[in-house]
Amino acid sequence: MSMADCPGDGATVRVDETELRRFGGDEMARRRAALLAIAAEAGVDSVLLYGANRSAGAVTWLTQWPVTREAAVVVSPGHRDVLFVSFFNHVPAATRLVRDAEVRYGGASAVVPALEVLRERGPAAPALGVVGPLPWQAYRRLEAAGVRVVDLNPTYTRLRMVKSEEELGALRTAARLTDASAEALRDRLVPGVTEHELVAAVEQAYLPLGGSNHIHYVSVTSMADPDRCVPSQWPTGRRVAEGDVVTFELSTAFVPDYPGQLLRTFTVGADPEPLYRELHDVAQEAFEAIAALLRPGVRAQELVDASSVVEDRGFTTVDDLVHGFGGGYLPPVLGTRSRTLEPVPDLELQAGMTLVVQPNVSTPDHLSGVQVGELLLVTDAGAERLHTFPHGLQRVC
Repeated sequence: MSMADCPGDGATVRVDETELRRFGGDEMARRRAALLAIAAEAGVDSVLLYGANRSAGAVTWLTQWPVTREAAVVVSPGHRDVLFVSFFNHVPAATRLVRDAEVRYGGASAVVPALEVLRERGPAAPALGVVGPLPWQAYRRLEAAGVRVVDLNPTYTRLRMVKSEEELGALRTAARLTDASAEALRDRLVPGVTEHELVAAVEQAYLPLGGSNHIHYVSVTSMADPDRCVPSQWPTGRRVAEGDVVTFELSTAFVPDYPGQLLRTFTVGADPEPLYRELHDVAQEAFEAIAALLRPGVRAQELVDASSVVEDRGFTTVDDLVHGFGGGYLPPVLGTRSRTLEPVPDLELQAGMTLVVQPNVSTPDHLSGVQVGELLLVTDAGAERLHTFPHGLQRVC
């Protein structure tokens, strides 16, 4: 597969061998119109989008600039958007990538020049919609300037939950790259290899194809004497041995902020111990029960209820049961009965939502656990798989 081949079935993301992948003009215009519509409903004059330290969110969604140190975007009806980028040496790349906004250097704080633009464009005391994790110091600057700040984050988040066809194309490609990452990990998995080497194999699978890392979490432990139940965010030099269990959670992206997500469990050189077989059977049963419900109109509480087999069999979980994904980490974010993250939202599924279903079942002492799950698309006909990597507890070697 060459980089030019990467888009695959249904992807309409522009591929330019000399730049990052990006969405087309119609898609970007759709996003801007949707943002201005929620701004008008909130009665605000302009919108300020903010991101920092590679937490891109709305800035990337509207401009396609994957935020590095800091960035802010000013959006106003009847005016061209202005993107302020911190780090002067990042401005040239942003200027090449961003098609529909003027790019300027943001200085020590991207919010300061953004405030100057707002003064030029609007009334002395404008109403400003804000999206993103605006720092306290920046908020105080806006407050001191007499700006009335309106939090648009909840309504912006709702815009992200249902995907366009172009977004789904990007996610399908990302799922293919994530599957390739999992295959590379499986093929490298032999006694003596380290967690570092497994992660290196994952990265080598997607980097030549133009993919990028979102996450690659891996853990190795002995089935006979386990000491961890969930993949680690940082690999170690631990060497794989026969009788080990390897769990992973991988997300490879093709377009920034649009990754796949795949969670699986392997055993090394031995069949699963009875405990691990039971953990995996319970996780797979919960996964299938939830996946069978993914259709429009199903309520979030029904997804939680479908996972009851976990507690009924005496186990618990260590991660989200379900979360929205693709273009951000999105609602609904659900836990199981024994590990509730937050109150279950009063939310109905809609066609076009993409959800990760991941009942990562563990023992109550959190010493043993398995990974089962992947990114799924909600359609009128039910759940559609975006990944092709096989289900099941696989023995390697």
